[in-house]
Amino acid sequence: MLEVQSIYKQYDKKTVLENVSLSIGEGEIVGLVGENGAGKSTLLQLLATLMKPDAGEIYWQGLAYRQHVKAIKQQIGFVPQDLAIWEHFSVEDNMRYFERLSWKRIGIAACQQICRDMQLPQWKEPASSLSGGMKRKLNLAISLIHQPKLLLLDEPTVGIDMRSKQEIGRFLRQLAETHGTTIIYTSHDMNEIEQFTDRVLLIGKDRYYEELLRTKGIQVDCL
Repeated sequence: MLEVQSIYKQYDKKTVLENVSLSIGEGEIVGLVGENGAGKSTLLQLLATLMKPDAGEIYWQGLAYRQHVKAIKQQIGFVPQDLAIWEHFSVEDNMRYFERLSWKRIGIAACQQICRDMQLPQWKEPASSLSGGMKRKLNLAISLIHQPKLLLLDEPTVGIDMRSKQEIGRFLRQLAETHGTTIIYTSHDMNEIEQFTDRVLLIGKDRYYEELLRTKGIQVDCL
């Protein structure tokens, strides 16, 4: 379980997150929505251990981030908005490269199986030749090499076709149900949020998303 207790974060004396608390269970897929600048990416970076809160506590499976950051980091997969792949490498070489850097060595056969499960068959092709959707799949596949139990996705399907969005969504659902992976997913696409997530967390003061999601019958919790 992931628990966030009353965290605060400021940049240059501007408060980005104020008294934010949440709780997410094992195997749950939670959508994180809000207007630009509401703090979605900041919250994901805090959860990914890429920065520390100014106040408050974060716990993963009962362990406090402040005291157990190294052990917790090994259980986290983080996919930023920007692609983090080597364009001139093939899909295979990308997976081999990041597998060598991984917390957990799983072998190249297991890496290839991840790509198969994600319907990314272009194993020998250079990443530069892939479609936008396939590049997003590769970006996600890389984050799964060390088999994280907490997966943080910042706009993972932005700018890609509907088919690839659906394939990624189905894969994430299978990951949560089969392996108990806890997933937090940000998107501005409300149809995507409706289809792929179990519930939604709203961050920021703009109530547009709350009204929109409630009209669709989706549970929304305001942070």
